[in-house]
Formats: sequence, structure tokens, C-alpha cells
Amino acid sequence: MDMTNLGDRQVVIDDTTLRDGEQTAGVVFTLAEKKQIARLLDQIGVGELECGIPVMGEEERRGIRALVDMGLEARLITWNRAVVADIQASIDCGIRAVDISLSVSDIHIAGKLRKSRQWVRDQLRRALEFCKRHDLYVSVGGEDASRADLDFLVELMQIARDMGAERFRFCDTLGILDPFGTYQKISYLAARVALDLEVHTHNDLGMATANAIAGIRAGARFVNTTVNGLGERAGNAALEEVVMGLKHACGLDLGIDTSRLVELSRLVGKASCRPVPEWKAVVGERVFSHESGLHADGVLKNPNNYEGFDPATVGLQRHLVLGKHSGSQGLTHRLQELGFELNRIEAVALLDRVRSISQRNKRPLTDGELINLAQRFCRLAEP
Repeated sequence: MDMTNLGDRQVVIDDTTLRDGEQTAGVVFTLAEKKQIARLLDQIGVGELECGIPVMGEEERRGIRALVDMGLEARLITWNRAVVADIQASIDCGIRAVDISLSVSDIHIAGKLRKSRQWVRDQLRRALEFCKRHDLYVSVGGEDASRADLDFLVELMQIARDMGAERFRFCDTLGILDPFGTYQKISYLAARVALDLEVHTHNDLGMATANAIAGIRAGARFVNTTVNGLGERAGNAALEEVVMGLKHACGLDLGIDTSRLVELSRLVGKASCRPVPEWKAVVGERVFSHESGLHADGVLKNPNNYEGFDPATVGLQRHLVLGKHSGSQGLTHRLQELGFELNRIEAVALLDRVRSISQRNKRPLTDGELINLAQRFCRLAEP
């Protein structure tokens, strides 16, 4: 498989904002918020939504049923242990696609389950037999797969394939991999079993997005994301980063309406009580801000000089910030927008004042401060 160009690959996002995202410590979505988030994810073109854990209780099940009743185009899938009671709870909600999760690393099998590899094999067979008897779409989730023996994962994938599962979810549950390790492991599995792979990555080392993309490059066809990178501990791969990373770094357009990514980010930020930092990659309010004189001048001449994509493609605008590192071109341009015309000599003189004030206040100047300064300067400059 040629991984240098992903332009013709069919990759599906399984967004888990409503499941793993809500598992962020302290985050709770109301049903109204879940429906808003689900609708917007569906509208922008996300193919699959992991929407909850039915066995958690009746309130969770009511929420999942309400999502089912919305009639979204996206496939709804629930998270379940590989246990018949969990799967039956999903069926009772009207769900037709399930992720059935088992611990697959020897660390978890011995230290958490206190079982054996054979128990895991048998449990997978029991769960799959029940799923297929009820004609469900199945993703087999390998919890802690990043620390599991790869040949044991191959065995589990073969069981899953032979019993009719649609895909296998490789979970870097602790976020311990780097992109190179992720690529090697997914490549190893993809070369040995003809079963679709899904990557579920965590951000404990700050590499969730990179690992998700590495997994796709290695052959995975499904990828888990959350809006704003919500999730357990340091979070999951961020939807907005994966979508734009695939599009601009890998040449793979998933058909997502990216112009609404900022709208979606703000919605989830408000619902989760986790405001989006101004510097958040892709959707932060100030990620298209330019202060450096060299950069501001380059952007004014041609935005492609210092912007990898147009801010409007994600729903943002460009900002020119006037502060310690600004140059005369950026200052002249901003003052023109504010209604002031300065020649080059005047701009250079005023720039010294701007830099001095910014240095003293440890921040850029506001428009009000610029207007004040320009008005006083213009009066002083009159003959």
C-alpha cells in the first residue's frame, strides 16, 4: 500500500466526543447539549458518532434513544464491555452498531481482569456470537493494545474476522506511543489480517493527533477523535486537528465542512465548561495572529507566505497584532484600517512608541490605545 499519498483513501471518522469526551474528568453534557453536538457533527459530515455507554443506567439509555430518534445520517455506535448484558442494553436503545471492548495487554489481563489470554479469546467469541445473532455491526475494541503482544492481537483479529466483526480498534489507552511506533504496529497488523483497523489515540505525551495520522498512513481506515481533544486525562486526538492535518499534510480531504469547525469547537467548549484556549491549534481565536514585523509584512504581501491555509476555511479571521515585535508595514496597515494615513517616516517614529509601550505593559496595544497614540502623534506631527 502506498502511504506517501493518501488522496484516494476512504477514511471514516468515529467521533467519540459524546462518549470518551464526556469521560473527561468533571465534564457532563445535558441531553440538549448532546443533541446539539450530535446534530452539528452530523451536519459537517462526520460519518460515525460514538454516543454513550448504555449499561451505565437508564438516564444514559434515555439520552442514547433520543439520539437514535433524531434520524441522523451518521452511524451511531455505543461502547460496551464484551459482555452480553452490555450489548443487550445497546440493542434495547435501538442501536445497531457496537464497540465491544476487552483488555488485551498481559498487564491488564493479569493485573486488572485477573484472567488469562484464553479467557479473553473465549469472552470475545461469546460476545461476537451474541452480536452476530442480533445482526449488529461490530468493532472489537482492544483496550491497551499499544502494550499488547502483537501476535496475540493478530489472533484476536483473526477470531473477530472469522466471526463476522467489521473492524478492530487499536487503542493506545495510555497515550504512550510515538508516531513511528504507531506506524510499525498498525503496519504489522494490517499486513497479517484482512480486517479493517481503527486507531484510538490518547494525548498523554502530546502525540495523539500525530499517532492517529500515523495509524491512518499505516493502513487504518477508521479513526477516533473528540472535539477540542477532550477525553480521559490529557484527552484524545482532536477532530479539528486530524481533519486539517489529513487535508493539508497528507492530501486527504475527508469531505468535512471545515468552515464550521470553530462553531463546533465553541459549542463543545461551552457545553464542557472547558473554554477553548486562544492558541489552540486550528480553532484557537488567535492562531492566525501575526505580530513579528517579518511575518506581518509577508502576510500582507501574500497570506500564503505565513499561513498554511486560509483562516476562513475553519471559520476564523486573521489578526495583525501591534506590539514589541511589530514592523512599520504592519503598523501602517492597521492604522489605515482605523482611518489614519501615515508616511514611512511617521510610521517608523510611531513604531518606537508602540514597541516601548508594549514592552512596558507586557502585551500588545489595543485598538483604543493605537487610536489614542495616533491622534496625539498626528497632532504633534502637524507643521
